[in-house]
Amino acid sequence: MLRFTSLASGSQGNCLVVEAGATRVLVDCGLSPRETRRRLARRGLEPEALRAILVTHEHDDHAGGAFAFAAAHDIEVVLTRGTLHAQREAQAAVQADAVDHGVQLRLIDGREPFAIDGLEVRPFTVPHDAREPVQFVLSDGAQRLGVLTDLGTPTPHVIDMLSGCDALVLECNHARDLLWNGGYPRWLKARIGGPLGHLDNDAAASLLAALDRSRLRHVIAAHLSEQNNRPELARAALARALGCEPDWVGLATQADGFDWRALD
Repeated sequence: MLRFTSLASGSQGNCLVVEAGATRVLVDCGLSPRETRRRLARRGLEPEALRAILVTHEHDDHAGGAFAFAAAHDIEVVLTRGTLHAQREAQAAVQADAVDHGVQLRLIDGREPFAIDGLEVRPFTVPHDAREPVQFVLSDGAQRLGVLTDLGTPTPHVIDMLSGCDALVLECNHARDLLWNGGYPRWLKARIGGPLGHLDNDAAASLLAALDRSRLRHVIAAHLSEQNNRPELARAALARALGCEPDWVGLATQADGFDWRALD
């Protein structure tokens, strides 16, 4: 059985737990080690239950707590070479200790699948303003979970990777009118709404509509901006693509993520 839960989702920190049998991993760790432990406990987990941390890219809301948490609990960190180099450069800029000091590392190719015990992992490359960003499809061999939380522009490769999934955690970062009429500086609006930024609700819905959804049983709207989006707007957009009621679409929040969902 494959199951998954979010500890947090948003610009203040992202962290997703995926479990296949006895194998459990985090996808990103953008919370402090203390907060990560606290939120794991909410889901009935101890840090020692985790096998690895899969890091999508170097931005603090995804990787900010990963190395400290991994070092404290002897957990492997899995990431691309570009993400590792970007993390090291960021630490050197503030004259901090080496970011990966004492941490087990596994460097991955963004287009090559790999396994972590009983969990199959297929990374895929995405357009985003990071050094070598990836997202993931995770499977127990029977069920597939697609995770896509940072994407500027949908591509045929992204559509191909996410088609046929049984569950999908999908970025709905902003509503375009709220972003462009809001108080952010113009350069930041252009970055967020640009081709290497984040998906708006309508773009996420268009991506969802383009997928093979024949197996899809769970859809979670994730990485919502607290300033530039509203849960009801994100849910309504995805519901239109799915032809379902908005309440069927799940929601990942900054304060509590979402509770366990199971695929069996």
